[in-house]
Amino acid sequence: MAQRRIHVTRPASATSVAESAELKQRFDAIRAELDVPTDFPPEVVAEAREAAAAADLPERDETGVPFLTIDPPGSMDLDQAVHLERDGDGYRVRYAIADVPAFVRAGGAVDEEARRRGQTIYAPDQRTPLHPTVLSEGAASLLPGEVRPAFVWDIRAGADGEVVSAEVCRALVRSRERHDYEGVQRAVDEGSAGELLMLLKELGEKRIECERRRGGASLPMPEQEVAEDEQGHYRLSFRPLLAAEDWNAQISLMTGMAAAAMMIEGGVGILRTMPEPEHKAMGRLRRAARGLGIDWPEDQPYGEFLRCLDRTNPRHLALIHEATSLFRGAGYTAFDGAAPEQATHAAVAAAYAHVTAPLRRLVDRFGLVVCDALSRGEDVPDWVREALPTLPEAMAASDRRAGAVERLCADAVEAAALEDRVGQAFPASVVDLNGKGGRRQVTVQVREPAVLARADGEAGLGAEVTVRLVQAEIATSTVRFAIQG
Repeated sequence: MAQRRIHVTRPASATSVAESAELKQRFDAIRAELDVPTDFPPEVVAEAREAAAAADLPERDETGVPFLTIDPPGSMDLDQAVHLERDGDGYRVRYAIADVPAFVRAGGAVDEEARRRGQTIYAPDQRTPLHPTVLSEGAASLLPGEVRPAFVWDIRAGADGEVVSAEVCRALVRSRERHDYEGVQRAVDEGSAGELLMLLKELGEKRIECERRRGGASLPMPEQEVAEDEQGHYRLSFRPLLAAEDWNAQISLMTGMAAAAMMIEGGVGILRTMPEPEHKAMGRLRRAARGLGIDWPEDQPYGEFLRCLDRTNPRHLALIHEATSLFRGAGYTAFDGAAPEQATHAAVAAAYAHVTAPLRRLVDRFGLVVCDALSRGEDVPDWVREALPTLPEAMAASDRRAGAVERLCADAVEAAALEDRVGQAFPASVVDLNGKGGRRQVTVQVREPAVLARADGEAGLGAEVTVRLVQAEIATSTVRFAIQG
């Protein structure tokens, strides 16, 4: 089954209480089954509190730069703040990233616990943070109006959006404004956005064009939104990706590419890598496109083709799910000396590194320290070099855990939303064919409520069918349909 992207939203007054005791119990059981850490040990919390009160602050002061943040509503762990301005006929981007190393001592209790956790784990009812909240939602977070230490990337781009130069340094910053994606999109669409947000749109669109020229690819997979209402009830829907999210993501992507180039030139670092799609997978996708009646010119790169697909069209949606086979094998590659043979990320179509989310992802902290040292022409600290070889497996393990939590929790919410509708029929689209061991079975996507689940029976890829709900069980995160003849 294709990997889903899950987005959780809550009203400001929500109590974060699950719709039923059974659903809450299921979330707790999933975390226990997957060994998701619970509360931080007392020594970790104590060390974090001490660090929050006595951080290793940089001397450089960039608090005069009017940075702003763009995050989902209610977020407190703010990793990034951005400022853009014109630079001749090009652009100057300053991108401040939370300086987690200022608060986390190598080999200390917080460091060891973060290495065990790997990343923040998200579930509909709560998140399990990578760092104690006194740091991740307090002293290290780039909250508006607060002076914070940060790694400040200073990137110059030409009129075409291509990077001309990049450097990074530690400095004190102060974010002036806090925005969310919907607010940014609305302001830009209405014409009320300030110059910085209009430049974000302008440069973001140029960076998307740069991605096209590189041959990069992004998959327009529908994002399943789990929304909590005022009473703590969960509802499911598919939400469109806002253009503002893509513009903002392009700034992060540009920074990650600059970081990777710096690491490769310096001969040390850790890259986010993914191999080119296998020839067989590309052949299967072309055959699926022909079978679905979707034109894919022989000379059109797969990334450009995927951008043309419409996820509201059932046949296109089926092909989007089929295309997930092209995006396999992503991982982390550490090196100290010559650059690795596999140094690029196929979907990015360039070398790329994770350095923009250190509050929520372990590997970014080490990548930032590498780039800071290389940018200053100094040796990368020994504690970072020693840690680099251990990070790929630590991140792989945490990625598996995070993905499993999201998948099982989303399945449980689907079951809760459908448990009183067993026996009812729903219109759906066939998005995958996955029968095994002689069992006839497909994956269907139901639009309302937004559900992606297995269905017994046979139908062609992309077919529009009617399915009957056979089972909806919260305790096992099981939702199963059957195709009606």
